[in-house]
Amino acid sequence: MHLDHGNHGPAAVSADAARPDGTRRALRIGLGGPVGSGKTATVAALCRALRDRVSIAVVTNDIYTREDAAFLLRNAVLPPERIQAVETGACPHTAIRDDISANLEAVEDLEDSVGPLDLILVESGGDNLTATFSKGLVDAQVFVIDVAGGDDIPRKGGPGVTTADLLVINKTDLAPYVGSDLDRMARDAAEQRGGLPVVFTSLTGADGVAPVADWVRERLADWAA
Repeated sequence: MHLDHGNHGPAAVSADAARPDGTRRALRIGLGGPVGSGKTATVAALCRALRDRVSIAVVTNDIYTREDAAFLLRNAVLPPERIQAVETGACPHTAIRDDISANLEAVEDLEDSVGPLDLILVESGGDNLTATFSKGLVDAQVFVIDVAGGDDIPRKGGPGVTTADLLVINKTDLAPYVGSDLDRMARDAAEQRGGLPVVFTSLTGADGVAPVADWVRERLADWAA
């Protein structure tokens, strides 16, 4: 269900939407972004927001550790059997774009062991603004940046910022302390993205992930339809 960047309406279901046994596979959404932007915190918040009504699982990627998976487990956002960790052993983008075999295996293992699933979130390890997911791995991509990284990040662009199906500008509560201009970030992001959606989040709030959760629900509705 990759969104057509020239047409912002609902996208068609991809040809591989069915599993080998004919049942519908889970929607796969990738989350990427620079180190410290809040990807894992966003995944955790999404799990809390969606888990009561959506059958969900998570694949995390780290280079040499399982730290992100451990964070999700410590916070009990999902049962342990619904969280898989991939140790990439190389640049994070390699395992989500160039050689996706380890992530595909993790996704398929989750579907086999705890399925049927509605949604699998695939979190990239921390990378730079060029990180993008292979269309063979995920159906849509979320790219997370944060205001502490500088309010010029949207203007700098890069494939993650310009082509992701959803751009999340996180940690808005820090803007007054780091001198970031949120209005400027919004304008720059709009210019770079050509109509693709942008949301601002602050996960310190009680319902801070709501804009992202609403977008995921829309994608799930498209997928089910």
